[in-house]
Amino acid sequence: MEFCPKCGAVLIQKKKRYACPRCRYSTKSGSKLKVSEKIEEKKYVDVVSERDSEVHPIIEEKCPKCGNKKAYFWTMQTRASDEAETKFFKCTKCKNTWREYR
Repeated sequence: MEFCPKCGAVLIQKKKRYACPRCRYSTKSGSKLKVSEKIEEKKYVDVVSERDSEVHPIIEEKCPKCGNKKAYFWTMQTRASDEAETKFFKCTKCKNTWREYR
């Protein structure tokens, strides 16, 4: 890909010449662009434990099962798009999950 030295536009190939669509600059020389990518196969598999998979923020919310005061928090659209989101909580201690509708 070549650019016009006068205005910076991309030169377009027209028959045996390269020309600028803006300022009418033209040249006989052009460059060929070759793109390649080398893909290597991975020889290992990443293992994610349950503890590493929790990426939700932790907030203060009382667990109805064990009484712990910290829980993971996330929201999801579980009903129609014109209705409010559903809030989900997961206790950091006993892993109990509950939801709150509003």
